[in-house]
Amino acid sequence: MTLLVDSDILIEVSRGRDAGIVSRWEELAASDAAILCSAVSVAELWAGARPHESKGLEYLFQTLTCVPADAVIGRNAGSYLRRFHKSHGVELGDALIAATAVARRARLWTRNRKHYPMDDLSFF
Repeated sequence: MTLLVDSDILIEVSRGRDAGIVSRWEELAASDAAILCSAVSVAELWAGARPHESKGLEYLFQTLTCVPADAVIGRNAGSYLRRFHKSHGVELGDALIAATAVARRARLWTRNRKHYPMDDLSFF
């Protein structure tokens, strides 16, 4: 299985506040699942990082494969924005994350499914 982890899940993993998410994360880490993240999530977590969280974030991102955004992902994200920005409030970061998951044929692990109305996206 290939999984792309959304920023909200990574925040919970890094801060360890939600025991259910942390437990699921540990199960995935012990499995043969490919665990990916978007460069958007990396930026979002570093932007909101508290000074004492730096080492933990460095370690967290070492365990993930960060998928770079390329022209295909950019084009698909633009299509999502055109289709869903006005009707669902989809923003650039979420469009890029969704397009990354679709491009990598990954299931998206998020608690914010309302941010992702795309019908070609599958969830974890």
